[in-house]
Amino acid sequence: MTGQDVEAVLRAGGHRITRPRTAVWAALVDADDHLTAEEVAARVEQQDAGVNLASVYRTLTLFEELELVRQSRLGDDPAGRWEITHPDDDFHLVCTVCGAVDHHVGSLVQTVRDHLEGGHGFAVDEVDLTVRGRCAACAGATA
Repeated sequence: MTGQDVEAVLRAGGHRITRPRTAVWAALVDADDHLTAEEVAARVEQQDAGVNLASVYRTLTLFEELELVRQSRLGDDPAGRWEITHPDDDFHLVCTVCGAVDHHVGSLVQTVRDHLEGGHGFAVDEVDLTVRGRCAACAGATA
């Protein structure tokens, strides 16, 4: 999703395009990892020192409500990690040694959805699947 697409989503929802919102979106787009709100704020502050942590939290909450971003709990850290929304079919692979997070795309999530909806009558809204283990580099280092 481009910055123009985000602006269109904001406007369609009756929200203004503000400096904090633009800066938070840019920080998430430029991230090569899943960021805590504090990490987003630190990146935003490098670009615009006038944006405070409270503005970052409000922006992340709004973006989540608009389904532009998603928050996940990854690893042992209790802090939520933020990223641009991706399809449920992408699930997280979290290395318990180095902390790397990777996305994996496969049919497993759809299998889980089908099982829960068909076998249990459970209406699935969202799947956030996280698998913990060792990445290839860490698994090779311990072999």
